[in-house]
Amino acid sequence: MGNLFVFMGKSASGKDTLYREIMNRHREIKKVIPYTTRPIRAGETEGEEYHFVTVEQLREMEHEGKVVECRCYETVKGPWYYFTADDGQIDFESGDSCLISTLEGFEKIRDFYGSNQVVPLYIEVPDIERMRRSLERESQQESPCVAEVCRRYLADEKDFSEENLRRAGIEHAIQNVVLKEALEEIEKIL
Repeated sequence: MGNLFVFMGKSASGKDTLYREIMNRHREIKKVIPYTTRPIRAGETEGEEYHFVTVEQLREMEHEGKVVECRCYETVKGPWYYFTADDGQIDFESGDSCLISTLEGFEKIRDFYGSNQVVPLYIEVPDIERMRRSLERESQQESPCVAEVCRRYLADEKDFSEENLRRAGIEHAIQNVVLKEALEEIEKIL
């Protein structure tokens, strides 16, 4: 019987980098691809970071009962939905799997599948480093939008508040200041 490891953290905490490295090191762990309605970013590939779908496709999946959890972010470019689907990717009988989500998403996934099989991996980095990484990433986009960086930063402060972390049962943060050390800590949990 496998576990579902859920990587989460504020924007630019390095959760995507850690996730990719763990998936490269541990080929036996199945990668779960979440869905989003946001536009694809430079350097992203359909079916790698996300399944990029339309709002109409999301609504159809909701109607079919396939949406485990869904979040909507009111961005400066309009509403963007992110969600996890019960589409066969998560199969505890076939072993461990990993995905990236948010704290709210983690709670809904845990409630859907059960806390005995869903393991949180909360990634943290100092705020100043997180802002530097966010601006660097945004500067690589075709049409950089600093307002969106600021919106995400402020939203994360609220979403990942100490109160919300306690409510979700997150008692430990993996510090991602030194990549090698963060990877070693995650591998101990796996």
